[in-house]
Amino acid sequence: MTESPQNTSHSDSQPETSPSVPIEFVSEEEMALIEAAYAATRSSLSSSSICSSICPPRSRFQTNTRTIQSITLLSKRALNASSELDIEDSDSSKNTQKRIRVAQPFLHRFRRKQALSVTDITSTEWCEKQMEFSLLFGKGKVSKAMKAGRARHVKLEEEVIKKVKVRVESVEDSWALKFINFITCANQLLFEGLTRELPLVGFVEGVWLVGIIDELRMPENGSDGKPILVDTKTRVRDSLPAEPQRRNGRLQLMCYKYLWDTLVADSFPSGQFFDFFSLNRNYILSEDIRERTASSGFPAKTLDDMIQYYINTCSMLPSSHDQLLLRYELQKDQSVLGEDQFAYDPDWLKTQIQRNLELWLGEREASYTPEEERWKCRHCQFASVCPGNPNPNSPRSSSLSSDHNSSSS
Repeated sequence: MTESPQNTSHSDSQPETSPSVPIEFVSEEEMALIEAAYAATRSSLSSSSICSSICPPRSRFQTNTRTIQSITLLSKRALNASSELDIEDSDSSKNTQKRIRVAQPFLHRFRRKQALSVTDITSTEWCEKQMEFSLLFGKGKVSKAMKAGRARHVKLEEEVIKKVKVRVESVEDSWALKFINFITCANQLLFEGLTRELPLVGFVEGVWLVGIIDELRMPENGSDGKPILVDTKTRVRDSLPAEPQRRNGRLQLMCYKYLWDTLVADSFPSGQFFDFFSLNRNYILSEDIRERTASSGFPAKTLDDMIQYYINTCSMLPSSHDQLLLRYELQKDQSVLGEDQFAYDPDWLKTQIQRNLELWLGEREASYTPEEERWKCRHCQFASVCPGNPNPNSPRSSSLSSDHNSSSS
């Protein structure tokens, strides 16, 4: 799925024999979001300060203070795996009814018929109570730093991938686009040694998980032929992050590796996929998508056809390298602040994922961040109402919060 433009956007001119630039298909809605991110970045970078608070209007939290503080008491009762509903118990002798509210696990309540994302995993690791509050009361506004970080990732992707707008007419079409873009990126990795923004969807640890790998590159020496996973974090401040932020970034990359390695080693459970997401495997893809796939060499008529091409592509890919790389860039000029190369730790990763899933599946209540990391509370939008905050009346600082959120992909 490639196209050879006459002119490229790179500063260094390329000879006419250079590899063609692959195409990534995006829906009209996604394209609008990308354009909005660019517009927001241009305005934010011109301001005197790129940091901003992601805290919603204070009045909203004042209204819900009592409700939020009651979460701790409610969470002491173990979450039941059944649906959230009202159970009516009739007492025939008194002709009265007792209504009992049964809590529903977060996974079923907030991700029903959806996959967990790698961001769900890393956000939970950062602070379980913050994740709980975000699910129940909504996240804050997207900060200028976060918008700039997203725009930076779009720019990095466009250095190697050309986006083409495609009309999406159904949920099946949306999933087909993800698989098309995976195949496009995988082919680019194999033939050119580098690709970016590669979408993943797979079944690991009993749940469906999705994510987008910032960058995959083949090793320069080509000794083992295993691609290296790279993630770029943008930072507002001219400094490297604290260890908890580095740990969170390592968890993110390890999740991507685990998902990638599972996809290339095991057969994709297509039957479970169609059932879980309630998809029609025989759905005829939109004409626009069918034309694109045909011109790219894998003519798919139905979503099931697209899944088969996805499975075949995965079977040809190697497992990823055990060495992973985090890059930290200064947001204002894209200068490299430092790099963190580390080894994959499968035991630590599985422990983290399983602990996350205990919370999402309702097997335990959300925990507060460890006491030695309670400094995070100074940068949390829920700090003023969280019972775990040691200084609830202290003014909230937005600088670290902007760095932490803007670096997430």
